[in-house]
This record gives sequence, structure tokens and C-alpha cells, in this order.
Amino acid sequence: MTTLTLAAVAAPFDRDLEADFGRIEQLVEKARADGVGLLALPEAALGGYLADLDGEAEGPPALTLDGPEIGRLAAIAQEMVVVAGYCEVTPDGTRYNSAVCVTGDGVLGNHRKVHQPLAEDASYGAGDQFVAFDTPVGRLGTMICYDKAFPESARALALDGAEIIVCVSAWPGSRTNPSNDLTRDRWKRRFDLFDQARALENQVVWLSANQTGTFGSLRFVGSAKIVDPGGDVLSDTGVAGGVAVASLDVGQTLETARRAMGNLRDRRPEAYPPVVTG
Repeated sequence: MTTLTLAAVAAPFDRDLEADFGRIEQLVEKARADGVGLLALPEAALGGYLADLDGEAEGPPALTLDGPEIGRLAAIAQEMVVVAGYCEVTPDGTRYNSAVCVTGDGVLGNHRKVHQPLAEDASYGAGDQFVAFDTPVGRLGTMICYDKAFPESARALALDGAEIIVCVSAWPGSRTNPSNDLTRDRWKRRFDLFDQARALENQVVWLSANQTGTFGSLRFVGSAKIVDPGGDVLSDTGVAGGVAVASLDVGQTLETARRAMGNLRDRRPEAYPPVVTG
């Protein structure tokens, strides 16, 4: 039996990169002491998210995938697999809302957010694929925030062999009729439902990290969690933030979940209508 300890973070991050790295170092140090092998940090952990969802002109600092900041993140990770969100800039100047997966050996995978809510497309280009990749803790898939609202996102990763899916978010509370009590906020309810549904329908281990606190006009719902392939929440931070931690044998857990009813195995693609484009 090979037990893996997983952790998903709910914490605030902002434009102060030095402070962000300081927080990440503390989180990684504590996770290392707890024997964590895979740590998920929120969307925009390096430099903070947008201050609002109506198209922010300034935006977070733009970083290159091969630049010193991602290299610093890898150095902090050492033997641990760490996923974190950042604003990626390419040589042609296009910015993407991205999530990078690193160890001390360097970059293992990089995902550019495909689905863009509201006016996010005013600040970022859109990614165009969901691809799983191999890591020391198993085959991973990553996605960002609104990506999880589309079942095709997680299904594409599961069909590409992802055993664990990490979704990093800066998911806010409702902008219309917000609840004073975040635990009763309808956008938090959706955040939680998507986490459990995506894990269950694809029978994968699911890590969900999210921002907390407020930034600009946004108030984030926290609620980082780890969900098993049966859709059951193994650990949840709640809206106040913290770190959700759970340990399990991923291979055995997947085998047990898929033994009688295999949602991927029992698919009937020939019976499904073709996906409509446009």
C-alpha cells in the first residue's frame, strides 16, 4: 500500500509577490512537516487575481513560464509536487490565466484557463486544451476555476488518464443578492456542487484550492477541499480558510471506486450526439 498525503489551500494572495512567496514558503514548510506529497495553491497565488470581474486594466504581474518566479516556486517545492496559479505572458505579449505544476526538478505541466467568466477575456487570452501529465505522485490534470463548470473539462482529463484532478480557483461569492453569511452563499453552493459532481462522475480524486478574504470588489468563498472518487468530501477548510489535508492510496481508492460501476469504462460514445460547435 502506497499512501499519498494531499493538501489543498484556502488563503489570500495579492499583488505583493514577495508577500505571496513568503506565504507559500510557510504553507510548503508546514505541508512538508505533515508529509504532504501534493499541494494545491489557489488561482493567482503569484500576484493575485483581478480586482473585479468587469475588466481590470492593470491586472496581476505577468510572469514567463521559464522565468525566475516559477523557478523560485520550484525551488521552494523541492521534492513536493505543487500546483499554483499565476498570470503567464508569452513572447508575443499574450497573457493567460495559468496554473503551473512544479517540483524541485522544474515544470511538470502548465494549464491555461479555457473558460472565461464575465469580462475576464478583457484581461487574458483563452487556453484551448485539457491535457493530463505524469508526476511523481501519479498522473495529474489541472484546471482553473470556471473550467470546472463544464463537465467536458474534467472528462477530457479523466479520459487522458488523470487519476487526480487539481482545480485552482479565485471563486467569489455571489455578486447579486449576496448573503452576509458566506456559508449560505449561492455561489459557494455551486462551487461545492461542482467539486463533488466532477469527482463522482469521473471517479477521480479531486483537489480544490481557492482564495479567501477580499480583493478589490470580490469576496472569495474559500472552501478548499479534497473529494474522493465517490463524491465524498474527505477534508474541507470552510470559508475562513486553512488547509484541507487527507491521506489515501490513490491507486487502491480508484480501483475500489471503479470496480462495480466504472463511469469511464461504461461510456457509450456511439450513443451520444456529436458536440455542437458554434
